[in-house]
Amino acid sequence: MIIPYEQLSSDALQGLIEEFITREGTDYGFEEVSLNTKVEQIKQQLKRRDIVIVFDSATESVSILSRRDAELLEQ
Repeated sequence: MIIPYEQLSSDALQGLIEEFITREGTDYGFEEVSLNTKVEQIKQQLKRRDIVIVFDSATESVSILSRRDAELLEQ
């Protein structure tokens, strides 16, 4: 189920985005990007609907997926 990001409190959204960004624990980009910058990039992608927040009732977990992947899961 896709959850509109606007329905989350700002603290919940911030925590979800930070957890998503730091999940892998490594960043292999050419330039170091601050956590704040990455959070803002994710927020912009959410606003553009490039990515969405998804709740999986089977695992009772929340994640961030591309809109396309989320739509495929809902089918």
